[in-house]
Amino acid sequence: MSGTFKLYVGSALVMLMAALVFGTVAAFVFLFPALGAYLPFEQLRPMHVSAALFWIITGATAGVMHYKKEVFGEAREPFLQRAFMVLWMATTASVFVFYAFRKFGGREYWEFPPLLGVPILLAWLLLLVSYLRAWVRRTTPAPLYVWMWTTGLLFFLFTFIEQNLYQVPWFRDYYLRELTVQWKSNGAMVGAWNQMIYGTALFLMVRISGDEGIARGRKVFVFWFLGLSNLMFNWGHHIYNVPTAGWIRHVAYGISMAEWIFLINIIRGFRSKLDEHRKFEHLLTYRFLIASELWIFLNLFLALLMSVPAINRYTHGTHITVAHAMGTTIGINTMILLASLSNMLRVDELPATRKRWIGHGRTLALASLLVFWCALIGAGMLKGYRDVALGMTDFQQMMRPVLTVLHVFAFAGLGVLAGLGVVAWNYLGALRKLNQ
Repeated sequence: MSGTFKLYVGSALVMLMAALVFGTVAAFVFLFPALGAYLPFEQLRPMHVSAALFWIITGATAGVMHYKKEVFGEAREPFLQRAFMVLWMATTASVFVFYAFRKFGGREYWEFPPLLGVPILLAWLLLLVSYLRAWVRRTTPAPLYVWMWTTGLLFFLFTFIEQNLYQVPWFRDYYLRELTVQWKSNGAMVGAWNQMIYGTALFLMVRISGDEGIARGRKVFVFWFLGLSNLMFNWGHHIYNVPTAGWIRHVAYGISMAEWIFLINIIRGFRSKLDEHRKFEHLLTYRFLIASELWIFLNLFLALLMSVPAINRYTHGTHITVAHAMGTTIGINTMILLASLSNMLRVDELPATRKRWIGHGRTLALASLLVFWCALIGAGMLKGYRDVALGMTDFQQMMRPVLTVLHVFAFAGLGVLAGLGVVAWNYLGALRKLNQ
């Protein structure tokens, strides 16, 4: 592992810790506005969102770059890949410098000045060219996880460009047009990084089980096709409040739910084929992967309820939407990325004390996340009922009982921060000692 790549992995873990800290502080500032004298909520929110975004993307690309070296038989790290990492880290740091001086711009997810989108785009092109060069030189048929990495990288480029179309006056001058394109592109962008993350999860299952058949065959490629369809069409449920045909929403949700069912099926197949020796050889990696399965079940149930138009009328724009996003971001994506980094950093070879700390951190984070998630759902149900059913127009009156529930959410967030913070800190220690 090169020095540049170690720095890149370290930056991903720093982004995870920053997202947790900014998010927790933002929750308490929202509940107790006097705390926001120096760091107001409107500054903390984009810092939290961008840190979470860069954790997910940096962690996902770290997995792709590390594991493709083995899959494609690369002898050394390509120059274009190193250039991508340097430019990406420099741009990420610049984003938070601008935030520190309260310089904002852009749109949802990308709330920094739009000019910083230029080096992000250039960095991604460098990564894509480097990856595709290795991809076309492969000597064996590509397993499913390679196709998932490839489509994720390509579609992230497309959706990022689409997300920035608001800078063209034709889009920006008509509110509904710009809103529809923004919601559509952001929904599809989630599908792009999910392709990279789920592809890495599949690679890890193959690595741990020793069964290459998990990533080959008709069933798993049906899963990839559904994932690709989900990437292109799952944005339909993002635009419930925008005038559009009802069948678009229903097809989008059907595809999205089917993808998760197939992912559960593959994970359960992996578990059934895994012998005890291999499980304990990669125990921490295995446990993080299985944690993601639990959250797939929970989020699938919530998403199925949210997909019903009569229920969505109450839930859209409430904290239930946030619960769904947090369940996906922390419960599914973060757990898979921590499994990836566990394998990459050889965490299962750490001293027993370190491994116990990581295990305790994981348990605390998962237990706190469940309380955190339930509190958001409870707050969303209250807000939706008082807004839609009772027709309340006084926002402060409507939010009064909601804020009480959000106190539970904020304190549960401290548990998530502590648990994942312990994991990230020990990973940083493992990264520092790697190859020493």
